[in-house]
Amino acid sequence: MINRRTFVNASVAGAIAGAWPLGGAQSQEGAYPNGVIKAIAMFAPGSGADVKIRFYAEKLAKKTGATVVVENKAGAMGLIATEFVARAKPDGNTLFIAPGSSMLAAAPALFKSLRFDPINDFEHICTLNYSAFVLCVSGTSPFHTLAELTAHLKTKGAAASYASIAPPSVAFAETYKAHYNLPTVEVKYRDQGPLIIDTINGIVDFTTIDIITVAGLIKDGRLRPLAMASAERLQSIPDIPGALEAGLPGLDIKNWWSVHVPAKTPKAICDKLETLFSEIAVEADTLQFLRDNGSDPMPGNSRFLRELLLKDTENWKEYARIAKIEPV
Repeated sequence: MINRRTFVNASVAGAIAGAWPLGGAQSQEGAYPNGVIKAIAMFAPGSGADVKIRFYAEKLAKKTGATVVVENKAGAMGLIATEFVARAKPDGNTLFIAPGSSMLAAAPALFKSLRFDPINDFEHICTLNYSAFVLCVSGTSPFHTLAELTAHLKTKGAAASYASIAPPSVAFAETYKAHYNLPTVEVKYRDQGPLIIDTINGIVDFTTIDIITVAGLIKDGRLRPLAMASAERLQSIPDIPGALEAGLPGLDIKNWWSVHVPAKTPKAICDKLETLFSEIAVEADTLQFLRDNGSDPMPGNSRFLRELLLKDTENWKEYARIAKIEPV
């Protein structure tokens, strides 16, 4: 969950042009960084994901003494920001700190045509952290386990329904339905507010939604979590069973975050960024920030990230097939 201090501090930072000009020794001519670094955000200022980007940007600024500016390019389901980075000058001064699982790995399965190549138009620096979607019922529901909900949905048949709002939401719910051969009907929502209200009030039988969005509602008892989309429990939220434990073997949809730069960025710059962000990923204040925001650390070098990207690209083809997600 986003604590108030983190949210306010990040939002204020965003209001002051989103930049952190830090002290420290100036870079020597020809060294990196040698100019203003732009961290491109695919989200609106002040959103939970924007707060996460600003946290890592500020950490990078402190480490390098450089000025790091967060530049928000929201819209088109993240495609605007992603394409901007792919077409940027490959000098290390344009970074993509983003949920690579959705914007790069899942993109070929979700969009009919892309104006960038998720694999070859980027240099893939390292992984940072991950979170996951959670399956929730109303806090007043009689169901306390996924098995209990499943029995109810089988009895209710096609009169049962679930609320969805994003591809990971649909992939999670439809994989669950397929595993237990449930005829539960999907109800699509465009906004989180009505979806949450209808779930709390029992208008729909369950929802699958980003844990960060509903952590507060879970804490105060208005929603009850039954399972995570990740195979194992999150360290940051250890009370919610992972998919395997809850009864969904083979499901492991993680929303992982990573760092990328335009293709053909010099290897020396990529290596330096990998070292810097790999250090940032496991520092004590980073781990505390992640715990506060319902995420787990996921440090991994460039090779690990590339292998993960290729693997999850194939996984998302299967998720999309099971969930009958039509590319847009």
